Amino acid sequence: MIRRVFVVLLAALALAGCGAKKQTRVYDMQGEIKALDPAAKTATIQHTKIGDWMEAMTMEYRVKPDSEFQKLHVGDHIQAKVVVADPDYYVTSVQVVR
Repeated sequence: MIRRVFVVLLAALALAGCGAKKQTRVYDMQGEIKALDPAAKTATIQHTKIGDWMEAMTMEYRVKPDSEFQKLHVGDHIQAKVVVADPDYYVTSVQVVR
C-alpha cells in the first residue's frame, strides 16, 4: 500500500514538473517607435496586435542585441520579432520600413 502511494505521488510530481517548463514563442510585430531609452536599451513601440499574445497597444520593449537597438530612431516604422519566454520578452530582428 505504501509503495503504491509513493508511486502515485512520484508520478504526480513528475507531471507537475512538466508544466513548469518555460516555452519560448516568437511573434511577428509591426509598429512605430515612439521613444528610445539608450541607457536601458528599450524602445517604446506603438504596435498592432501581436499574434495570440497581445492586443494592439503602446508599450516598452527591451531590444536585443545592441546592434538592433542602434538602428532605431523615434518615428521609425518597423517590422520585428518578439521573443516571449514568460515572463520575459524582447524585440529582435528589427527592420526599419519607414
